[in-house]
Amino acid sequence: MASAAITFKILLLSALFAAVLVNSYRFEVGDERGWTKPTGKDPVSYNQWAGRNRFHIGDTVYFKYQNDSVLVVTSADYLNCNTSNPISKFEDGETVFQFDHSGFFYFISGQADHCKAGQKIIIRVMHPSEVESPEPAPSPQATGGDGGGWDSSNWEPLGFNSTTKLSVVSYLMTVLAGVFVVLYLFM
Repeated sequence: MASAAITFKILLLSALFAAVLVNSYRFEVGDERGWTKPTGKDPVSYNQWAGRNRFHIGDTVYFKYQNDSVLVVTSADYLNCNTSNPISKFEDGETVFQFDHSGFFYFISGQADHCKAGQKIIIRVMHPSEVESPEPAPSPQATGGDGGGWDSSNWEPLGFNSTTKLSVVSYLMTVLAGVFVVLYLFM
């Protein structure tokens, strides 16, 4: 009977841990290049990258960098690349920042010249009640060109939506929890 109680406690802790994992996503700032000073040849700016993603409370952003730092600043300090009065400062080379409320978060490089070169980012964290509406379908072209009724010039790459990944992970964690419950009941 003691082993059943221990098994139940392990299952309960696993379910609680899984619930935490299901409710957040980790975004890597700058993707493969990381948090670096822009070279001018970068295909996407940090703010363009942020605009293609949907951030929610509980999500985290991961900054990977060398010989630099990440500052969380006010909007005024963001605009002026003011590094002297940060809200938070990180210098560990691998910073993970978790969003604890909705609204705008302003990040800049700790080196003012890097910030002025574009190493800064504004991230908007969605309010929990905001519902993302789907993009409207493109209307057919009146001339019927060779696009089959589609105006492909208006399409941009789709942004990653953490909600999609959350639903898949949520489903998998529910299945895993169900397996544990069945094993517990029949063992």
